[in-house]
Amino acid sequence: MKNRLLSLVAALGLGALSMLAPAAAQDKSIVVASTTSTQDSGLFNYLLPLFKAKTGIDVKVIAQGTGQALDTARRGDADVVFVHAKAQEEKFVADGFGVKRFDVMYNDFVLIGPASDPAGIKGSKDIAAALKTIQQKAVPFVSRGDKSGTHSAELALWKQADIDLAAARGPWYREIGQGMGAALNTANAMNAYVLSDRGTWLSFRNRGDLVIAVEGDKRLFNQYGVILVNPEKIPSVKKELGQTFVDFLTSAEGQAIIANYKIDGQQLFFPNAEKKAS
Repeated sequence: MKNRLLSLVAALGLGALSMLAPAAAQDKSIVVASTTSTQDSGLFNYLLPLFKAKTGIDVKVIAQGTGQALDTARRGDADVVFVHAKAQEEKFVADGFGVKRFDVMYNDFVLIGPASDPAGIKGSKDIAAALKTIQQKAVPFVSRGDKSGTHSAELALWKQADIDLAAARGPWYREIGQGMGAALNTANAMNAYVLSDRGTWLSFRNRGDLVIAVEGDKRLFNQYGVILVNPEKIPSVKKELGQTFVDFLTSAEGQAIIANYKIDGQQLFFPNAEKKAS
């Protein structure tokens, strides 16, 4: 009887293992921590089904500001990061959290404002001069204030305009600590100016009286990069699956998919992967 019981326990154990093995084998999924603009612009809704059809890999996106996305990866909660703040990305790699960084695509930032243009800057191609005017006239300005790539770019632009934001800010400058969609909605409600990536702006439908006030300045360039989280630092990283996603984005096929994504005939992102890591 004792031998029979041992045999039964062993059989049940082997059965349980045989049930777990296929489940583990079928777990073809990764987590990508990414900037809100890749989600809000609709790019992921277009790109990820094509990626899954090709590879069978499911992608769960955590859409956050770039700083938060990198922090998510540092905690071990993502396999890949796909963001747009190059200096922060390079530090992430230098600190050992990322394997390599690859350029994927670019677009640009645009300064959005009310059609009434209370600052009198509409049509300018000089972002520094426009920001100086906004500050001098104390015209309402909405900042994401969320350590995102867009927020980092905004802060850099104030510096380039020789404005000490810590000293100059007042009631006219409102930080909301939220994503791009919320910032645009707030600007619409406040009759304020706001910096946006062009992709999110083109996909944004609740524009009200908002229009593009400033565009075309080379300082508004917006580069996106992708990084596989370092499995030597974070052992839970799905290295092969994550690398497949990185390779797809930087491949000729992935680059063509990015280029083909348009809204109302307008291209939102421009691929520029060169297979060179930084």
